[in-house]
Amino acid sequence: MHSLIDDVIELYSDIKHWFKVRKRRKFEKENNLTKKRMISPMNKIGIVILIISIPIFILRLNNIRNQNFASTLDKIIEIKLLLEAEKKQFGFYPKELKTIIRKNPLRKNITLDGWKNNFSYTISKDSLNYKLISLGKDGVLSTSDDINITN
Repeated sequence: MHSLIDDVIELYSDIKHWFKVRKRRKFEKENNLTKKRMISPMNKIGIVILIISIPIFILRLNNIRNQNFASTLDKIIEIKLLLEAEKKQFGFYPKELKTIIRKNPLRKNITLDGWKNNFSYTISKDSLNYKLISLGKDGVLSTSDDINITN
């Protein structure tokens, strides 16, 4: 029933627009005027929806980008805490980053940053220092979007 009412209102607005266009064209013809562009009510609604949706789409893309960055920072903090626990327990940092997973299913994706790239993890020769790098959005090491941390 609700759809039927909407259809009737839409049809009424279209018919009203047709009569308005017809009247305008007659006036233009009688007075030798150029044709004025007339937009139907349904097209006006579409234009308004388009104008509103473009900024929303841009904001949504920006939000997704920020979520990836925030997710990566959260993982870096968690990895740092796990690495510090490893050093406290064994006296040195692990040789590979996947060692901190320790068969824990909750940590299986901890070695991936927010953009699904593996973290770059290097340790010093004495295993007392490390460098952890997220490759960033482009997935390439040593670029401006890399996020790195050292102890």
